[in-house]
Amino acid sequence: MPSLDLFEDTARQLTVCNACRYCEGYCAVFPAIESRRTFEPSDIQYIANLCHDCRDCLYACQYAPPHEFAINIPSTLAQVREATYEQHRWPQQLGPLAGGVRPLLLLSAGALMLGMAAVAALEGVHALVSAHTAPGAFYSVIPAALMELLFIALGLLWIAAWGRSATSFWRSTAARSARASLPAVLRAAGDALTLTYLGGGGQGCTYPEESFSKTRRWLHHLVFYGFLLDLASTSLAAVYDHLLNLPAPYPLWSPVVVLGTIGGIGIVIGATGLLVQKARSDRSAAHLTMLRMDVAFLAALLLVATSGILLLGLRGTAAMGALLVLHLSTVLAFFLTAPYGKFVHLVYRYTALVRFAAEQRNQS
Repeated sequence: MPSLDLFEDTARQLTVCNACRYCEGYCAVFPAIESRRTFEPSDIQYIANLCHDCRDCLYACQYAPPHEFAINIPSTLAQVREATYEQHRWPQQLGPLAGGVRPLLLLSAGALMLGMAAVAALEGVHALVSAHTAPGAFYSVIPAALMELLFIALGLLWIAAWGRSATSFWRSTAARSARASLPAVLRAAGDALTLTYLGGGGQGCTYPEESFSKTRRWLHHLVFYGFLLDLASTSLAAVYDHLLNLPAPYPLWSPVVVLGTIGGIGIVIGATGLLVQKARSDRSAAHLTMLRMDVAFLAALLLVATSGILLLGLRGTAAMGALLVLHLSTVLAFFLTAPYGKFVHLVYRYTALVRFAAEQRNQS
């Protein structure tokens, strides 16, 4: 829950926006603001997670700093989102994983050292420095059962954490009149998949600078759909291995490799571009903690994609064993931090979009 001071300041700023209405039509946030006379804590958390941080409102606002009203919606709502993530996080004890780049690098380095030691103990040091080209070559470095059990356990933790967070957020923010009907769920899915509200008033975001640009939207698409392609590649590989008895590695023309390669390249381009944009962005519109979470999330994706591409390119060499352990270490760090870092915005934003779609349906 946002602190009392943060709640009062956010309510004050939203009230000014409601009276001004200059930014009407910019994104989903302002119709949600304008449909209210007062702003309860549940409304503030909902509106904060509806915000896509396009920042158009900051540069259009006549009351933005240095005006005495000090209206800075992007920064204020970012602070509320941080409080939302903290309130609905499950389990709470894993909160330190939501930090910045340092926890990510420590987890990756720790997993890498443990992985190297485990392979040396189970398979011998030669497994890390020898070429492996036969079918099932990856499993000659790390046993298949160990790999699968570890990531199934982490995947279940991920699903449970996101499920509990989404349920808690919905119960604490959704009004009784905003029920998650099928039309609302489908509309929210369409808005999320197309990033409808990352276009500001239609000309794009004033991000990283005050001029309008659609670059950020396309970079987000590269990251998101690159991730989905990599997920599809991994799922297809599981089908090949367990149902068709065709263990990895696969030929370069295999659908598994093609999907994974395209997805990895998309993530590298998208994540790199977004990191460059964040380095150039206006710090006055940001919240430092959320900025660190953004950077850590993009860095995690970049490490996973880059190490995966390196593994693909050098899998026929003596470096394959060490690169496999490196890649799995970055994947492990990503799995551990994803339910508690910036990636969780997908859960809260989609849930907020469902409520917004339900409210719009009720009003019409």
